[in-house]
Amino acid sequence: MVTMMRRRGRRRGTLKTPALGAAALEYAALGWPVCAGAHPSRGIDGTIEMGRACSCDRVGCPAPAAHPVAPTWQMQATTDKLTVARWWEARPEANVILVTGRVFDVLDVPAVAGATALAKMAAGDVDTGPVAVAGAERMFFFVATRGAPADEDEWWSCGLDSAPDMYTQTESLRWHCRESFILAPPSRLGTGQDVRWVRRPARCPLPDALRLLEYLADACEEEGC
Repeated sequence: MVTMMRRRGRRRGTLKTPALGAAALEYAALGWPVCAGAHPSRGIDGTIEMGRACSCDRVGCPAPAAHPVAPTWQMQATTDKLTVARWWEARPEANVILVTGRVFDVLDVPAVAGATALAKMAAGDVDTGPVAVAGAERMFFFVATRGAPADEDEWWSCGLDSAPDMYTQTESLRWHCRESFILAPPSRLGTGQDVRWVRRPARCPLPDALRLLEYLADACEEEGC
């Protein structure tokens, strides 16, 4: 992993790159495309304003603090360290967005189903790869991307700002691939809850999506998700 970068202050000493920026640089070093995201709104006292949970100030934002800042995020997403460092120097509170369908896909399930699946995978000695949890609601399983199959029926489209009928099977099980993204640790949701790693990334091959999908689909059914 990339060590936390430092930059020289204009007047005295050095300042640490904020944690979000440091994390974004770590993902870029892994070859994972990142872009800057919205963040929870804060009042004068620094606390999150629950009535205005997203810095985008969009009325009725469907994904508070969990979407890219720029509408051109697909073109902006990069692994260039200088670009990433510049973004978070300008926006230190920006959440970290990881773009899917390029290096990896993400299987996204309710956290309760994810925990059930993890237990069963452990019992079956199945490699889960990186796993993150968003608050108490969702769990993300990082898997090898299927890229752009020649047969369009072989991939599932999903976007955080999409209508429920864009999700495969049910809204409880989502496959983030092309034209989608997820919120990465240590970002914070509009509710104030954080996104954190359950199993951190490592420099090793990501697991096959269909292998994990079997466990996740069964867990969703078992938990009634």
